[in-house]
Order: sequence, then structure tokens, then C-alpha cells
Amino acid sequence: MMRLDHVSYAVGPEGLTDTVARIADALGIERVKGGVHPRFGTRNAIFPLRNRQYLEVVEALDHPSSEKAPFGQAVRARSEMGGGWMGWCVAVDDLSPFEERLERHSVPGNRKFPDGRELTWRQIGIKGLIADPQVPYLLRWDDGTEDLHPSQAAEPQASLSAITIAGSRERVRDWLGLDDPQQKVKDLNVEFQAPSGTPGILSVTFETPKGTVTL
Repeated sequence: MMRLDHVSYAVGPEGLTDTVARIADALGIERVKGGVHPRFGTRNAIFPLRNRQYLEVVEALDHPSSEKAPFGQAVRARSEMGGGWMGWCVAVDDLSPFEERLERHSVPGNRKFPDGRELTWRQIGIKGLIADPQVPYLLRWDDGTEDLHPSQAAEPQASLSAITIAGSRERVRDWLGLDDPQQKVKDLNVEFQAPSGTPGILSVTFETPKGTVTL
């Protein structure tokens, strides 16, 4: 099974705190403190959403990992362009078909909580996102971490209703290996527009306490 897990927004020149405050004000919801991803050289803040989804606001740290790890590279590159939507992520039950197709192994990720608990996962596809920002990256949360999923960090006050992408539906379906027209990504509503420049996310629409909000 595939499902939309989260969307990632890279901070702009104002930094993490001010970017998060701007988004929180626009959506009318509170953020939850995230943490540092030591393997990637990044840190984030979280907006839990319904349907076990979340919005991540992420920043590259001044750390060697952010220059070596593809995820850190992707965040840094988007921030240096002024910030904005970096990518979207699909959760899957099994990463092995994607490892075989992309001919590389998934990489581990982790984030520790102040109480000592640790959220761990494996992900793949960041290099593909860097090369073609319309395609998602993929992850599998490790068994036993269900209660630590970022969407569970607080009672969700909003939901994600649509993503608008400059790109091609056929390209994205091919990337995900969705050969059967009946196959789809659960809880995902994507609108595609022909790209006039670089492909990628143009906007994300949320249902919030303020009504329908598009960022």
C-alpha cells in the first residue's frame, strides 16, 4: 500500500522560527517542536494533520551532514532559492521494489525525543527528487514506531486536501511503479499543471480552522 505521508517546506532566508510562525498564522494552527535529523544535518518543526499526515518545515544545519546527505543537500538547495515547497513523501509497506528499480539501498533516518524515545525509518528517492522535484521520495517507518509518527504529536487541527504540481501525472506514476490504472496513492489528491519552468510542487491546499487555505 502507498499513502501520502507528508509534505516538506524548506525555510527561507528568515530562518526556521519565522518561517514556522508565518505558516502557523496562515493556517491558524499550532506547530509542534520537531527535532534534529543527525544523519541528514537538518532539523524540523511539525504541523500534525488528519489522516495520519503532517506538514514538515525543515532547515539545513551548519553541519557536514547537510552537505553530504542527499536530504540535507535538497533542503539547502531549496532554501538557497528562497525557500518554499521542497517535496512530498509517500509511505510504503515495502521499500525493496524501489531499491531494485533505483539500483541503490534505502538509507536510515532517525530523530530522538527529549524523553529518550527514538523515531526511526528508512527512505529512498531523494536523489530523484533533486533531479526532478515533481516526484516524491519514499519511506517506511520502522516497526514499533507507530505511536511516534509526527501526525500523533498533537491533536490535528487541519487536513491536507490537495497538492498542485508542475509536472506530469504519467511521469509520477511511472516513478512510483503504478502500472495499473486502478492503483493509486491513498489520501492523495494531485492536480497537475504543465510546467513553465522547473517541475515541482506549486502549492498545497489545507482545510483549516480558517477555512480553505492554499500555501
